[in-house]
Amino acid sequence: MSSDEKQVAPRSLAEALRAKDDGSLAALLRARPDLITPVPTDLTQLATRAGTRASVIRALERLDRFTLQTAEALAVAPEPADRETLLALLAGDENDPAVVGAFPHALAALREQALVWGPDDRLRLVRTARELLAPSPQHPSPTGLGPTVAEATSGMSPGRIQEILTAAGLPTTHDAVSAVASLTALFTDRARMADLLAAAPPDSLDVLSRLVWGPPYGQVTAEPAARLRWLLDRGLLLPTAPGTVVLPREVALHLRAGRAHRSTEPLPPAVEPAATHRPQVVDTTAAGQAYTSLATIEELLKDWDEGGPTVLRAGGLSVRDLKRTAAALDVPEPVAAFWVELAYAAGLLASDGEADERYAATPAYDEWLELPAAGRWTRLATAWLSGTRTAGVIGGRDTKERTLAALGPGLDRSAAPEVRHRVLTLLAALPEGASASPDSVVARLHWERALRGAASSDDLRARLARWTLSEAESLGITGRGALSAHGRALIGAESSAPAPKTDSGAEQASGPGDKLPVHHHRHHPAPPPQPRSPAELASAAARAGKLLAPLLPEPLDHVLLQADLTAVAPGPLQRPLADTLDVLADVESKGGATVYRFTPGSVRRALDAGRSASDLHAFLSEHSRTPVPQPLTYLIDDVARRHGHLRIGSASAYVRCDDDALLNEIIADKRSQGLRLRRLAPTVLAAQADPATLLEGLRSMGFAPAAESAEGDVLITRAHAHRTPPRTAPEPVPDGPPSPDTTLLGAAIRAIRAGDLASTTPHKPTAAAPGRNGTLPRTTSAETLATMQAAVLTGDTLWIGYVNAEGSASQRVIAPIKVEGGFVTAYDHTADEVRTYPLHRVTGVAELADEQA
Repeated sequence: MSSDEKQVAPRSLAEALRAKDDGSLAALLRARPDLITPVPTDLTQLATRAGTRASVIRALERLDRFTLQTAEALAVAPEPADRETLLALLAGDENDPAVVGAFPHALAALREQALVWGPDDRLRLVRTARELLAPSPQHPSPTGLGPTVAEATSGMSPGRIQEILTAAGLPTTHDAVSAVASLTALFTDRARMADLLAAAPPDSLDVLSRLVWGPPYGQVTAEPAARLRWLLDRGLLLPTAPGTVVLPREVALHLRAGRAHRSTEPLPPAVEPAATHRPQVVDTTAAGQAYTSLATIEELLKDWDEGGPTVLRAGGLSVRDLKRTAAALDVPEPVAAFWVELAYAAGLLASDGEADERYAATPAYDEWLELPAAGRWTRLATAWLSGTRTAGVIGGRDTKERTLAALGPGLDRSAAPEVRHRVLTLLAALPEGASASPDSVVARLHWERALRGAASSDDLRARLARWTLSEAESLGITGRGALSAHGRALIGAESSAPAPKTDSGAEQASGPGDKLPVHHHRHHPAPPPQPRSPAELASAAARAGKLLAPLLPEPLDHVLLQADLTAVAPGPLQRPLADTLDVLADVESKGGATVYRFTPGSVRRALDAGRSASDLHAFLSEHSRTPVPQPLTYLIDDVARRHGHLRIGSASAYVRCDDDALLNEIIADKRSQGLRLRRLAPTVLAAQADPATLLEGLRSMGFAPAAESAEGDVLITRAHAHRTPPRTAPEPVPDGPPSPDTTLLGAAIRAIRAGDLASTTPHKPTAAAPGRNGTLPRTTSAETLATMQAAVLTGDTLWIGYVNAEGSASQRVIAPIKVEGGFVTAYDHTADEVRTYPLHRVTGVAELADEQA
């Protein structure tokens, strides 16, 4: 290829893509995965798809602020623009060195995403992107610029344009086109513009200063003031509609010293450290909170063990049930909503699907309980990190003004996983032990996603970032606001924290003003992390679990019994011990140590569960590091002695007792009148109440009755653990198509290349297919068969039209291997594999020309 041929500029985006190598195409498809769903048939279709409005908007939303500003500057530059013109719009007359340093990376990013194409001397913005970013009266540009002189004067009379030339000191021309060109040349000539403005009245310059940074439109009366008339006469303000004038783009750029933006932001804002702690303190604090998170989830599901709250008709948890749950967990309602949603995201909680639908633990919860503490934590952490359900929006309103309920529909926010991972990655970039200022984290996210982040702190990404910082602390991923060691492992950033340098010229982290995170990517901002596969996330979670395990407290096998009928658990208890204590005693307080209180009701609960007095004495003696207090021994013996002395069964219900004096006492007690008891025999009373009501009524009177079966045996009552049928955890709602893996990218690029070869390779003219005209070749069955058989002998490659079983037509380039039985077996360059095609589905065939396009 000659040097002249190398300089030929592409005439379209498709030609520009055709000149890219496979690596560049892979980068494009990875950055814009919507372009590969489904795989385009050729590069022309890929270019068309890359220029659609939806795809361009999605690509623009993923640009950082400076790259977006570069695209906005190109949208107000002449088309096509050269590299120097574009850089001047960003760097201004002072040639800002920070902009100069960041510009190559920004332009390369726009090229990589196929938003900009063409050589450096003929840069073009994709047409749809120009329409979205260029200024218009209906959609002002973020640059604040208005239309060009040519655009603003398009409807102006030729005579009026000539008058403007005369007032501006320019010679008149013979036509409007040359007049507009002469006026544009004046406004873009810095020296001549300076002379023109030097003669302007101060009041006129004040008018220009108010419009220079936008909006560029102003209102005038039918008889403009002298200061406005001076500007209008010289074209420094141009009328666009009755009563409206605009500042031409060329004039504004001169007044701005060449800058398209008032404030150019080539560098990402630093994430400022708020405080610094010793890494060991951070890790132990985070580990303590991680264990608390496990205890909270267990307490929540234990409270719902026999069936939790009912499911609302529209789905979700009622406000009243959320309040009750918050009171049971002793946390605010938003925090309770977070724990409920986390259990649901981890697959530990679901609705049971029965007629009277209720929430309950799933079978996966029982499996989760058997895992080591570190394994249980990683299950929760990974569900939170990758889930899209967002507890922070609970209590808000959806698009139909319906209240969003916990566990209800409408809580998915597809941006949540990316924001969570990015926030934790920003924390990982700080020195170890440093926490971040929430405002600086939000500012950084706004810079990285300029279109998605609003100027206020009320936009979704800002709220997600603040919720992430709070939720990560509750989960124990961070401690005192700083990322823990196991938190770094969870996001795959074990070694990403910048190590302080020790040489004399190195920068060291010394306080909140450090800029270490910015120093590492001054001109090349780090791209947002790509979504990790489930295998990568599981591997990172396993590493995090190994780091967390040594920091978690070991479960204890003992308690400390005290004389005031309480037991103190100085730490977490082993599961069998904790389960038994939950039945035998009531939890009085929680914290660093849990305090249990023994009451007659709690002891009776243990006896109802089948424990005998001797069992309880042995249990307490075995698990207490202190002697069993005598009051507790008396309490157990006293309750056990009275337990079961009265027997209740079903008649409607009856009471029987060997002690007729005790039955006389019950009948004489006024509190028993509601039970409507009557004596059937010296040792039997009958009641007109059901057994459960009778049982509860006598217990409220101070007696200790026991229920019995029809055979006369004491019924043992244990808590019934209600479980849902097997349920899967909710699937995250993806934020657009998933990023393609390497295998898919390779296959897609081969298919696109082969399809492009089929559509662009010149073909030998035939009577049925006189040349390549974008249509399928058409030949008779006999001609198709003869050409196929000849190609088998000569090894030629053919261009065919093919219609599949669904009726979809395509062009293919094949090398026939054999033709028999009404089928052709050939190597398909389009699919990059050997395939067999029915000949009756081949519309026609043509030989490829000897020269290759």
